[in-house]
Amino acid sequence: MAKGKSTVFFCQNCGYESSKWMGQCPGCKEWNTFVEEKVVAVNNKRETKKSFEVNVIALNDVEVNDEDRCSTGMQELDRVLGGGLVKGSLVLVGGDPGIGKSTLLLQVCKNLSATDKKVLYISGEESMQQIKLRADRIGSFGNSLSLLCETSLTIIQDIIDREKPEIAVVDSIQTMFSEDVSSAPGSVSQVREATNTFMHIAKDQGITIFLVGHVTKEGVVAGPRVLEHMVDTVLYFEGDRHASYRVLRGVKNRFGSTNEIGVFEMQKEGLKEVENPSEFLLEGKPKDASGSVVACCMEGSRPILVEVQALVCRSNLTNPRRTTVGADINRVNQLMAVLDKRGGYHLGSCDAYVNIAGGMRMVEPAIDLSIAVALVTSYREISVENDMICFGEVGLSGEVRSVSMAEQRIKEAIKMGFKKCILPKTNLKNISDVEGIELIGIESVTDLRNIL
Repeated sequence: MAKGKSTVFFCQNCGYESSKWMGQCPGCKEWNTFVEEKVVAVNNKRETKKSFEVNVIALNDVEVNDEDRCSTGMQELDRVLGGGLVKGSLVLVGGDPGIGKSTLLLQVCKNLSATDKKVLYISGEESMQQIKLRADRIGSFGNSLSLLCETSLTIIQDIIDREKPEIAVVDSIQTMFSEDVSSAPGSVSQVREATNTFMHIAKDQGITIFLVGHVTKEGVVAGPRVLEHMVDTVLYFEGDRHASYRVLRGVKNRFGSTNEIGVFEMQKEGLKEVENPSEFLLEGKPKDASGSVVACCMEGSRPILVEVQALVCRSNLTNPRRTTVGADINRVNQLMAVLDKRGGYHLGSCDAYVNIAGGMRMVEPAIDLSIAVALVTSYREISVENDMICFGEVGLSGEVRSVSMAEQRIKEAIKMGFKKCILPKTNLKNISDVEGIELIGIESVTDLRNIL
């Protein structure tokens, strides 16, 4: 008996694959996201080497050279990439609609074309006239930048083979389609096939390729999870569309650290690099206000000063309300329990609102002490000195534990004009002589009573 056509069901939200339709996705727990796609067997015959033609080499005999990196002309982007573009790498850039992904990459093309790098910008969403209007707003471009408005992978591959660019930008990967796959553009199969095609182009021809990816409502790149595994680098462009600043964060990087961030400010003529994020985030900080304190967090090797705000008031509800913006709400509840049990502050019946000013999101444990100080000063209606900064991790016993890179945090505070610093006492022994700032080491949250 003849067999029927083979079909597979994919989750449109996370890419989970199943042999039958399901109402709820086991991967992302979303409802009614499964779609049916036909599985077409594609005969990709490639010339393969015989086993006797392949040589095995010892690990110690492998010669490793430093990656031939190329600067993008933007120091913030180079920092996130690990020092610049690596030849033959595949970079995925994701972000919310309208956040500035296309603007950022068009500015990168502008900088690279100014150095006579051959750049190809492939757009599947915009016409050449629309790209030209954005380019005129950004500035003047070199003659080495070429545009291509096409979505067919076969045509794109032929043009790349003919033009042989050094850098290529694909905007976006969800609009690309292959004639060998029967499903519609943007489906799981099409995205996987398109990424696999561009990966082979980048590795075989040594071309650096940027892929722009759409994101789901959860903020992750749409499509199968294998998409992030196939590329070399995954960057997320974050920020409030109604705010002026943008944060570029690396979540995967085979050629550098994944803890670095780049800060940009959206202006009329495009994205402008923010070389001193601490100064940018502390603008407008109120003076002599209760519940406000400056904390120092580390993003990779970069210290960033942020303002932590807290508002504590008596609650008329049976279950007090706790709200956080930019901080982990579970961490705030834990700190309030520690202050109630170990510090003697009766916060159990109080509403609490914690905010990281500027819209930044900080989850580093070193921000614990700053949140605790903000909660205590708001509860007691006292203000922290304007030239004071604090950082440290708070444990369940009320102890203040040491944090990494304390000396770098203190140097950043000195550069920004702070005169006092509250930090874990265990960090003092590892800090060399620092001039211009008073270091106050504490062992427990109970020591806050004497200091504040």
